[in-house]
Amino acid sequence: MKIYLNSGKVKKEWTDYNGHMNLAFYIHLFDAGWEVLLQKFNMGEDSAKIEKKTTFAVESHTTYDKEVKEGDEVDINLLFLDRDKKRLIYKLEMTHKDEGYRAATTEVCSLYVDLNIRKVTEIEQDKQKQIDEFINENINNFQPGNLSLVHKLKK
Repeated sequence: MKIYLNSGKVKKEWTDYNGHMNLAFYIHLFDAGWEVLLQKFNMGEDSAKIEKKTTFAVESHTTYDKEVKEGDEVDINLLFLDRDKKRLIYKLEMTHKDEGYRAATTEVCSLYVDLNIRKVTEIEQDKQKQIDEFINENINNFQPGNLSLVHKLKK
């Protein structure tokens, strides 16, 4: 079972001269899906504005498996999540909403950052606990396939 995060629809302005969605907008849709989890863990936009702490993506590995075109609707699903005290590694999948095929995946390493000093900092204990509870509740649903960045975790 996949862990659904959100959906999106390919806009005309997101397509390129090849007639399919440009790679920048795959990342845009993945980022919107990731924000759903960041908000759940109090590490997203609200945290950045109020607490001055959020995550910065520092490395990613993206696959483009099958094209999507203008008007296509896609779902963003979480395939994997793990963390250490300062990092989150996650893998997302984009699937075509009607046809069900995998369009793309992205695996990302994000660092937790204190925006006041713009330096990496440790994730607060309550947030670590929230993330760990989510991982434990959903670990049987993870379907990561090959992972390229999980070795970045320092456990």
